[in-house]
Amino acid sequence: MTSTSDRTAFVHKYGPWAVVAGASEGLGAAFARGLADRGLNLLLLARRADALEAVAAPLRARVDVRTAALDLAAPDLAEQLARVSDGLDVGLCVYNAALSRIGPFLDVPLADKLKIVDVNCRGPLIAAHVFGERLVRRGRGGLLLMSSLTAFWGSPLVATYGATKAFNLSLGEALWYELGPRGVDVLVCCAGATKTPGFERSSGPDGPRAMTPDAVVAEALQALGGPPSAVPGGLNKLAAFVLGRLFPRRRAVALMGSQTARLHARD
Repeated sequence: MTSTSDRTAFVHKYGPWAVVAGASEGLGAAFARGLADRGLNLLLLARRADALEAVAAPLRARVDVRTAALDLAAPDLAEQLARVSDGLDVGLCVYNAALSRIGPFLDVPLADKLKIVDVNCRGPLIAAHVFGERLVRRGRGGLLLMSSLTAFWGSPLVATYGATKAFNLSLGEALWYELGPRGVDVLVCCAGATKTPGFERSSGPDGPRAMTPDAVVAEALQALGGPPSAVPGGLNKLAAFVLGRLFPRRRAVALMGSQTARLHARD
């Protein structure tokens, strides 16, 4: 739990409202809980209205929570984000939403790959533009983009997903430099395996060790205002160091492929 003084400072910097895109389960729901714990009112976004309401309902005793069911791949996403957040003093935007398909690149339909790009790249770019303008005008706030360890190397069998996460990492680190002097903290959180519903469905009971969503969120929010990117979890930090610094790149890519192939074999 955060102290009263820490909560007050957090609300002053990143409140009174936070937008969480992709808030219906897993990491998005954990961000909603973590931000409510810190005293921020919430605007939760995802496609499924019923799932959003299940996340929102228990938090309303502590903070004001609004939900908006929308498709983050919609052609008019910028207009929709402006509409649902109209009148709210948004101090923090968390873009957590992501799509992924496990399988050989050529076996995944092109339409599915393009939808992944829409949600994972176009979505955070639009959110960063829409809310970045507002945060700069108010002179303080934050933008947090969820990426992945797959951003650091080519990731066979999740090639499109890994490429989109590399896009998020590059975009967020650049915005950290551009927007920081204007009062806006930007962080890219490069998470490893996380016990989200999607991960548990694909990995099964004997899947790799994974962090809880709440643990990932706690580290991400703690890192906000620091370096441009962060890897939560001691084992994930070790893996990033070993694969990035000690292994030849071809070996790192091959290892990523072999690990993902185990998940694909369970499907």
